[in-house]
Amino acid sequence: MTTIDTTGGTPESAAPRRGGDGALRRYLAALRTPRGAAGAGLLGALVLLALLAPALFPGGYDEQGSGGLAGASAAHWMGTDELGRDILARTVYGLRTDLSLLLTAVPASAVIGTLMGLSGVLSRWLGAGMQRLLDVILGFPGIVLGMSVVLVIGTGWLALFASILVIGLPLFGRQARAGLQIEQEREYVLAARVLGVRRRTVMTRHVLPNIVDPIVVNAAVYMVVAIFIEAGLSIVGLGIQPPIPSLGAMLNTGARYLEVHPAYVMGPGLVLLLLTLAFTLLSNALNKAVLRK
Repeated sequence: MTTIDTTGGTPESAAPRRGGDGALRRYLAALRTPRGAAGAGLLGALVLLALLAPALFPGGYDEQGSGGLAGASAAHWMGTDELGRDILARTVYGLRTDLSLLLTAVPASAVIGTLMGLSGVLSRWLGAGMQRLLDVILGFPGIVLGMSVVLVIGTGWLALFASILVIGLPLFGRQARAGLQIEQEREYVLAARVLGVRRRTVMTRHVLPNIVDPIVVNAAVYMVVAIFIEAGLSIVGLGIQPPIPSLGAMLNTGARYLEVHPAYVMGPGLVLLLLTLAFTLLSNALNKAVLRK
C-alpha cells in the first residue's frame, strides 16, 4: 500500500530518489577501482608536490643563477632556463599555478552552468533565455572565446580563470537542462506537483540528486579540457605572464630552445601529460560507476 508523506514529500513507492549518501558511495567505489585508484593516487601526488613547492625550493621560482641554459646537474636536475633559473623549480611552481586554476575555475563553471540550466524551474522564459545565451557561447570555438575573454580582461591568472569558467558553461548548462526535462516527466515529480510541493523542494529533494552524476562526470572530463585551454592560451602568450611560471607558458618559452635544451620542454610537458592522465583515469572510473548504478 502506498503511503503519503504529509510533510510535503511524494508517494514513497513513486520516488526513487538517489540521496547524497548513495552518490558518495558510488564515487568512493569508483576510486577503489584500478583506474580510479591510479588516477586519484597520481593526482594526489601532483597536488602534494605542488603544495610542497615552497619547502622543496625555498629560493622560489625566479631565483637566477650565473649559467643560462645549463644542462642537468646535482644542483639543477633539469638544468636551467635562459636566465639561469632552475627548470625543475619552475615546473613545480607551474604545476601549482595550473592546479589553482583547475580546482577553482572548473567547479565554479559547473555550479554556475548547472544553475543556468535549472533556471527553467523558476520561469520558462528565464530558462529559454539562458539556453539561448549558452547557445551563443557554444557557437564560439573554445580558443577564440578564450582569446576574446583575455582581450577584455587582460592577460594573467584571472583571465585564464574567466576563460575556463565561460567556456565550460554550455557543457554543464545543457546537461542540467536535459536532465531537468527528463526528471520533470517522472512519476514522482508529477506526484509531488499534484500534492502541492514547492518547486524549490522538488528541485532540491528529487530533481537535483538525480542529475548530479552526469555533472560530476562532466566536471572530471572538463578538467582535461581546461588543462589544454590554459596551455593553449599560454603558448600563444595570452596566459600567465613572466616571471610567474605556468606549464603552458614554459612550453611556449622552451620551444625556442628545443634543439639546444630539450629538458626545458620535457619537464613541463611530462607534468602536463601526468595531470591529463590523472583526470582521464578519474573521469573513466566515475563514468563506469555511474553507469553501473
